[in-house]
Amino acid sequence: MDSLLGFLSSPAVWIAAVLIFTLKKGIHFVPQNRGYVIYRFGKYTKTLSSGLNFIIPYIESIEADRNLKEQTLVIPQQSAITKDNIALMIDGVLFIKVIDAAAATNNITDYKLACTQLAMTSMRNAIGSMELDDCFQNRSAINAKIQDAMQDATQPWGLIVLRFELLEIAIPPSIKEDMEKQMTAERQKRSAILTAEGVKIAAITTAEGQKQARVLDAEAAKAEQVLAAEASREAQILEATGKSEAIRLVAIAEAEALTTIGRSASTEEGKQAVTFSLAQGAIDAHKAIAHESTVVLSDGHTSENIANTVAQAMAVSSAINHHR
Repeated sequence: MDSLLGFLSSPAVWIAAVLIFTLKKGIHFVPQNRGYVIYRFGKYTKTLSSGLNFIIPYIESIEADRNLKEQTLVIPQQSAITKDNIALMIDGVLFIKVIDAAAATNNITDYKLACTQLAMTSMRNAIGSMELDDCFQNRSAINAKIQDAMQDATQPWGLIVLRFELLEIAIPPSIKEDMEKQMTAERQKRSAILTAEGVKIAAITTAEGQKQARVLDAEAAKAEQVLAAEASREAQILEATGKSEAIRLVAIAEAEALTTIGRSASTEEGKQAVTFSLAQGAIDAHKAIAHESTVVLSDGHTSENIANTVAQAMAVSSAINHHR
């Protein structure tokens, strides 16, 4: 025991202890995304970044340890009045980040409380500059307006406002009921407009279909007429061709008959047959004339000519019968 007391009372031990304590106060390991604000005799000197750092013991001290990560601040619900005098209950969430630990320590007492109060004021101002319908339709515009207003105000505090989001916009029950009625009326209006548009489109489609049908019917009728005309033309061509062929065949037959008659007439018997045929024709002609009229005019030689013709015809007939 005496030896232990002697060891503790030794000046070397006390000097070693003081040196170890002093060294411990001078060496600091700063974590990632942290900033240590150093004061020397009550005045800001520097900011220690992450890693191994040294300060002068007993002269310099750590005044503040600032979080350099992105931080979230919940803005409590509060009342705000719109431009058209409607009271709303709103709340939100704010995202900030400390970029200058010294400014967040030296220029503001409590930057979180200050940001919260500033956000509440900015929310009231933003809502107060807009009407009720715009507050619901332009939430992104409200968020951007609040963020811009806070960005300028928090810059001296070493902060940046990353974004702001409105969480909820609560309206009074009476206004909510009126809005529901308005929304119902708007839905009914849109439904009527859509129904009218559908009827209009259906009518246009029907008219277009009828128009196309009439066009197709006209084209079909035209095509039918063209086909009928083509068929009639082909029929006429065939008929004309048939008549032409018939006339040609008749002419050929007559020519062959005349040729045959001519060949027969070149003989003696043929000549007598021709004479007999002519005499027979003359007799038939005189019979026809006598049959048509009861009065027959003659020049005095007609009877003699008829008698000669008859005599020649009888002679030819007798000759033909004799040769037979």
